[in-house]
Amino acid sequence: MTSKFLKKIAYSDSIWLHRFSLRWPLEMLSSSSSGVRQAYLDWRTALHQFKFADPFVLDLYTEARHFDHILLDKNDIIFSQGSIIRMMKTDSFLGGGSLVRMSDHNARITCMRLFPLNETSLVRSEIQREENVLVTSSCDHSIRLWWKGACHRCFRGHNGAVSTLSDKLLGAGGVKVLASGGEDGTVRLWSLSSSGKRGQQALKATLYGHQKPVSLMSVAGHKPSLLVTMSRDSKVRVWDTNTSSAVRSSCCVGMTSLPGAPVDMKCDEALLYIAAGSSVVVVDLRTMRKVNTVAICQPKLYSFAIMRSKSLICTGGFGKALLWDIRRSQEASKPKAVTELDGHMGSVSLLHMDPYKIVTGGLGDNFVNAWEIDTGKQTNSLLCNRPELGNTNIGCSAMAVNACRIATASYGESQGLVSFRDFSGAVRPTSSKCNDDEEEADVWKFWGTQNI
Repeated sequence: MTSKFLKKIAYSDSIWLHRFSLRWPLEMLSSSSSGVRQAYLDWRTALHQFKFADPFVLDLYTEARHFDHILLDKNDIIFSQGSIIRMMKTDSFLGGGSLVRMSDHNARITCMRLFPLNETSLVRSEIQREENVLVTSSCDHSIRLWWKGACHRCFRGHNGAVSTLSDKLLGAGGVKVLASGGEDGTVRLWSLSSSGKRGQQALKATLYGHQKPVSLMSVAGHKPSLLVTMSRDSKVRVWDTNTSSAVRSSCCVGMTSLPGAPVDMKCDEALLYIAAGSSVVVVDLRTMRKVNTVAICQPKLYSFAIMRSKSLICTGGFGKALLWDIRRSQEASKPKAVTELDGHMGSVSLLHMDPYKIVTGGLGDNFVNAWEIDTGKQTNSLLCNRPELGNTNIGCSAMAVNACRIATASYGESQGLVSFRDFSGAVRPTSSKCNDDEEEADVWKFWGTQNI
């Protein structure tokens, strides 16, 4: 069978019509359409970019309190307020499904992460390997591992609040290690393979070196044993966790520092992108030398996100976000934004980037906005709160985005609100308010709606 023949099959209208009917059974191609494959891809892209006015919406009202964190995990929405975690299943809540309340922590939760279940000692069958576990840190000095709404491990060792957790697990083999940073300035390594609910044997090493509380952590992409940490005084340390011993080890293999308060940092292979003060700086982890400054956002940065596959970063400032091309910034003596994502009230403290879109929001704005990642054109504006929340309502307190789904959290003096939207089954395009009319017509001319 030749590659030419296979390509002909892969691009045939019948194949793409079949794929279309499986995914969107209530929709059909108009009889005058052409280019079925491209039309399918355009429709799929539009769903990921929130270019529809009729997503599935689920609102959950809760107590009037600040939302610290929110995550989307398959059909679960997980969020925290103070010391309490709640988990809601979106596919069963309308049918009377319960809202799970997890209250084992006794102080504010500082960080929440999702990790694969098969990288812990909890996995029991092949079916469970696709599931995730929730790991949380708290001001109560503890770290907890949750699965199916229950706490299965509790790790203690920090002499103060646990301020952050590693964004990925360390290690390339079967034994995975979680890193935590604390107000005590230490970095601690924990084995997720240890048994016993209290996890007494879980602490593998304590790393000393920071003089201030550890605020940020990221695992290197080119070497999964390398952990990068940043403290509140903007001192950066790189640790090789493979060389650590049980107690009071010092395996620091690199150091640097930057001006300004730390905002965020992310590893991309051997490069480290650090947002601090009013700039984003790139550091080569192999030499610990500054490579370039790829973004400058005056007077200060509030948030930072990166989509390395498109060589783009986004920074949140006051009233707007800025989109930067990493390649252009490397060539210029002073970086210049390629697009302004304007129109927000207050600081843009919440950012999401994926291959299709950018989503921006903040505490001072009642709306979160979605934008095309390639053009910077606004595709939608989503309301985060309701009048019934009461006076002095907050804009967007927390946000999570996953593919065609988004969850936002807001609160007022009387109630809190978690609003979930799923665009995967939407059929009605947004008005031309956020899109160029002619371009929008080109996208939608392929499609018609089947009456039922």
